[in-house]
Amino acid sequence: MISMMSPHAGIYLGDQQLMVAVASRRGGVQCFAVEMGDAPGTRLKTELDTRQLRLSRARFGLSRTLATVKALDLPPAEGAQLTGMVAFELERHVPFPPEDMRFDFAPLPGTPTSPSRVLVTACERRTVEGALRLLEESRLKPAALTVACHDLPTLLSRGGRAGLVVWAHRTGDTVDLVCLATGRLHLSRAVPAAGEEALAGDVDATLSLLGWADCDAIWVSGDEAEPLMASPALASLAGSVSAPPWTAAIAALLQDLSPPEIGRATLALATALGSRRPPLNLLPVDLRPRTFSTGQLVTAGTVSLAVLLGLGVVLAQGYKQHRYAAKLSDAIHQLDSEVKAVERLSADLAQKKRLLEAVRSLEKGDLRALPVMRELAEKLPQDAWLRTFSMDKQGLEITGQASAANQLIPLLENSPSLTRVEFTAPVTKAGDKEQFRIKAGWKNSAPPEAPPVAGAKPIPLPPAPPPARPPANRPGPVPGR
Repeated sequence: MISMMSPHAGIYLGDQQLMVAVASRRGGVQCFAVEMGDAPGTRLKTELDTRQLRLSRARFGLSRTLATVKALDLPPAEGAQLTGMVAFELERHVPFPPEDMRFDFAPLPGTPTSPSRVLVTACERRTVEGALRLLEESRLKPAALTVACHDLPTLLSRGGRAGLVVWAHRTGDTVDLVCLATGRLHLSRAVPAAGEEALAGDVDATLSLLGWADCDAIWVSGDEAEPLMASPALASLAGSVSAPPWTAAIAALLQDLSPPEIGRATLALATALGSRRPPLNLLPVDLRPRTFSTGQLVTAGTVSLAVLLGLGVVLAQGYKQHRYAAKLSDAIHQLDSEVKAVERLSADLAQKKRLLEAVRSLEKGDLRALPVMRELAEKLPQDAWLRTFSMDKQGLEITGQASAANQLIPLLENSPSLTRVEFTAPVTKAGDKEQFRIKAGWKNSAPPEAPPVAGAKPIPLPPAPPPARPPANRPGPVPGR
């Protein structure tokens, strides 16, 4: 099955042949072999193009015979100090110079009182460089470089990763022994495929290296696995000897593989489906794809959750404030008519207060123009008209027109309120009328008061006299009687 959904690719390097497995996300898998010979990377690229497989990265799995795997006991150390100690201790266990060594290690579980224990994988530098060069020729980027048999636990179901297990996987003339404790790798060995009795002896020696008295199960897979599962010698070492508990999808894929290549194809498939962060990775750090550890993912998830909770609190407060503002707006709209009525009453009250103050100020004043104007209206003849009228505490002054201006002097002299009536300017003729300007003083040094109205109460005046007011001008003609 061909898939364009970023398939997983694994390349197993063993003997003089490459076994390639490409597993798509839809469950399909393709396995094919590529002879090493000359320019194997170019051959691999041609094979991928022929099968219309679009790959960007691939995991590379080495044969167990190309690597050295050791469990080392070290004093407690951390960081660069631990790396230096591993490199120093590993020099005694590899058959090549230290400068040509490429290694990686992972801690093994232990007790607080026991020495620090690590599992180390090492190989020659030229092996790593050859694998990288092969990928470069095929225009693929490396995703990981591991020992292929270390990726076999990826193919197991979740329920089959309990207890102490020795997994014997046969590929051609070699058997890879993978030791697992609750699904975690503790050691691996490569032994010759020399028969059932020899394999039982190798398993027993491996248990002694690990310090295990026995194991819960022995799993057998790969080439010619059926005769080994029926071996009485293996059955004497463990409670059960059986095939590994594959997942349903893996079991279906393995049934489609032909027997001559099932051992290598299984390792290639395990390499393709291996972890993005394998515990033992021989790929240089600067070439590894950027991935996130479990701790980083947990931290990122915690930060994201905190941000979401913060946004939720902010949005909840904003929504609460919006609802409160909406309720307040509704209450204001309901009170709007009452507020407008109160404002109208307040405006009317203010206007009436201003009118009352004006009336009171007029009543408290010493100059009362209305009684004087009433008296002038009674004294002046019908043909006399007033144009201006002004009065103060000393007297009054009027201007206007009359048929005979000189007759106005005696009329005003007879007034009980006025005295010293005289013209202040020459009389001039304007048509059939004479223009005059007359000035008079008060007889009692004060203007007359208005006659009291029947039934009205007198308004008490303040004890102190009010300040003098400017003369009041009343323009307009006043007809005389």
